[in-house]
Amino acid sequence: MMTSEQAGRYHIFFLPFMAPGHIIPTLDMARLFATQGIKSTVVTTPANLHYFTETLDVHTQKPGIEIDLLTMIFPYEEAGLPEGCENFDSITSPEMFYKLFKAIDLLQHPFTNLMEKYQPNCLVADPFFYWANSIATKFGVPRLVFNGSSYFSRCIISNLLRFEPHKNVSSDSEAFIVPGDLPHEIKLTKSELAPYHKKEGSDSLLELMDKIKEGVSGCYGVIMNSFYELESAYIDYYEKITGNKSWHIGPCSLYFNEGDNNGVDDHRGEMSSINVSECRRWLDGNEVNSVLYICLGSMSNVLDAQLHEIAVALEALDHQNFILVVRKEDTKDCFPHGFEATVEGRGLIVRGWAPQTMILNHPAVGGFVTHCGWNSILEGVIAGVPMMTWPLHAEQFYNEKLVTDVLNIGIPVGAKRWVTRMGIHNIVIGNIEILNAMKRVMLGKEAEDMRIRGKELKEMARKAVSTGGSSCSRLSAFIGEIKSYKN
Repeated sequence: MMTSEQAGRYHIFFLPFMAPGHIIPTLDMARLFATQGIKSTVVTTPANLHYFTETLDVHTQKPGIEIDLLTMIFPYEEAGLPEGCENFDSITSPEMFYKLFKAIDLLQHPFTNLMEKYQPNCLVADPFFYWANSIATKFGVPRLVFNGSSYFSRCIISNLLRFEPHKNVSSDSEAFIVPGDLPHEIKLTKSELAPYHKKEGSDSLLELMDKIKEGVSGCYGVIMNSFYELESAYIDYYEKITGNKSWHIGPCSLYFNEGDNNGVDDHRGEMSSINVSECRRWLDGNEVNSVLYICLGSMSNVLDAQLHEIAVALEALDHQNFILVVRKEDTKDCFPHGFEATVEGRGLIVRGWAPQTMILNHPAVGGFVTHCGWNSILEGVIAGVPMMTWPLHAEQFYNEKLVTDVLNIGIPVGAKRWVTRMGIHNIVIGNIEILNAMKRVMLGKEAEDMRIRGKELKEMARKAVSTGGSSCSRLSAFIGEIKSYKN
């Protein structure tokens, strides 16, 4: 079979991990490379196709844009998973977590067959596909890791694993300074660390995470959805301590500056659970910076009791309008009696998937309550809105420190304990703490100062992806380097 290069067009395979927070930025990146004249092919499984279809329907209609979508049958039965369980979002227990990764291991053979059939020139794969290096080597192509988190969090994680500072504290709540001469003094507590970063957990988890770490260290380089002006000191620090080549080419979603929607693309992720035009009209009826947007992520385990406390705080925030996103269809057991009637007119409740980029970029939105996932933080930065940080799991507690202690564009709600998305916990932050944090992010001089700084970062993000900007230049350098790659 003739390769893509022989056919005259460079061809990149993209392999995203099966979770919304990984799929969406990978698709943004595939679209970005397609606009550079590169053929982009995204490989996924049947139950994850719905994350791609609307975006591809819109963007592959444009001249010169070539994005293909290939599927591999997901071996759910061999891994002991129920039919259709092909996404991290559908995992409900630790046992299912390990079965999902057993299935991912089994994907090596069908993915190798696709590489052999289509002969791409390059492979960009999520860190969770630790086996991608060996497959890329087999076909003589570079394997790049797409790491969908911040440089800042990668530096924190590296130093936690290297120095193990949590071993020197007497309790879970005692603060320690992350060692390693970081550009800023960053304090954490043991309770805020992920189990692997404390080198805790089952042998299976530790083995899996070590394989992932080895896969990253052994790859050709790392692509990051960030920009130099946002975390310049940590980009330099990361490259120094890891030795990895890295290319900061983000925010990837900002390259698609279309129409009159402030450069915002509505066609990302799942189909919105609310009519986008109706949502925009509701926002149009509000004053500038008067709406608080609350969304704790597509995969967060928010307790009914916690939703109740959030609702009580919103009732008390009676001079502020809001949009609240909840995953549950039925909220009658979560909200206080009569809550929706009380807030009618000033509150919009979205059950399911929200058009987040459109909402955040609307002039009426003045604050964002976020779980500190990297995609959400970037979307908040792009919009220039102050953030109320509410980390839950993954690397979110580290991202929170970037927002609150380094960039000074957010304030913490007071979350202090890392929780698993799949397990049971009883950690609930009270409505008084929530209300006080909401007021700080929306009202007064502190909020205004964060808003000013947010607008500066918003402008920096747009310059970064413009011709000659830091990210646009790194994108060009990356394309030039991989096209000249020789095995």
